[in-house]
Amino acid sequence: MHILAIVAGIAVILIVLLDAFESVVLPRRVRRQLRLSAGFYRTTWRPWKWLTSKIPSQARRESFLGYFGPLSLILLLVLWATGLIFGFALLQYGGGVHVRMSGEPIDFGMLLYHSGETFFTLGYGDIIPDSGASRALAVLEAGMGFAFLGVVIGYLPTIYSAFSRREIEISLLDARAGSPPTAAELLVRVGTCPHQEGLDAILRDWERWAAEVLESHLSYPSLGFFRSQHNNQSWLGALTAILDTSALLIAGVDGIRDEQARLTFAMARHAVVDLAQVVGTQYDPAAPDRLPAKELLRLRNHLAENGLRLREGPVVEQKLLQLRSLYEPYAYAMARKLFITLPPWIFAEKKKDNWQAGPWDRIVQAKGLGEIGFHMPRMDDHF
Repeated sequence: MHILAIVAGIAVILIVLLDAFESVVLPRRVRRQLRLSAGFYRTTWRPWKWLTSKIPSQARRESFLGYFGPLSLILLLVLWATGLIFGFALLQYGGGVHVRMSGEPIDFGMLLYHSGETFFTLGYGDIIPDSGASRALAVLEAGMGFAFLGVVIGYLPTIYSAFSRREIEISLLDARAGSPPTAAELLVRVGTCPHQEGLDAILRDWERWAAEVLESHLSYPSLGFFRSQHNNQSWLGALTAILDTSALLIAGVDGIRDEQARLTFAMARHAVVDLAQVVGTQYDPAAPDRLPAKELLRLRNHLAENGLRLREGPVVEQKLLQLRSLYEPYAYAMARKLFITLPPWIFAEKKKDNWQAGPWDRIVQAKGLGEIGFHMPRMDDHF
């Protein structure tokens, strides 16, 4: 019985330490599915997602979903700490000798308590290890408790720093591509500039953003569950809108070169494919078509009304369809898994950007001031 306790204790400690190392220290994707943290997120996300589906209001759904990412980090740290405490309690039970100051017998429950106070270095002294092995275990566990505290102190700021860098570009996209961002809006606002340096600069920034998101989400997969600050924004929605824009430029828009669009498409497609594997999504052959023929015609007409001509013909349409097939299945699968709504290619109706909305706007309009006659400037307005 004591040998089994020792073996079980060693196994529990090694499993927890390996999972913590892979989640916090190892900067690459772990392909192995049998992981403590992976099982934790599978077990907790499904009921959370199911509860969210019962909330009728979209704003409240997003607010509820926003709690999962930060809360899951705290619960994961609690899980690791509990596992280490339980593992050391098994080791103390299997190989240690202890003396209680009151003289009462030591059972496993008391050793579990002793392990907890040792891990968090409380040092009450009511239970004393009375052998070389038990003392060595107590010292090792106390040191591991300090290391765990260091992990918590270093892990959370790193996560939130990566989250902050991700959200800055998403917020900047609001004035450039609408809320939520769409390929049609981005091209209309930025692609009409006589010189395409502005559009290339934005696509270049998003090429780097996609690389940073790929790196941070591979290192810290829990970031995928962190929601953006606005209900109509998301990292996946922004990534999809940039892929849509790049695909249109590669398919062919008169007067706009596609060199930077090809580079951005390659990096963004790399990100969406790898992150779909990190999230653990599955291909859905019944995924809806985001750009049916009717919507493509409306998109083409909208671009033409704003001075942009999307090339026509079966070759162009086949090229666009092929480009879409490279990323849309992955994006849609992640959207289903993470409960994120992908942006359309073009708005069904005109929408306000997030920067144009405010909590006092109705009060201002009620006083008779009305809406300000302000339109989002296009890049060609400055030339």
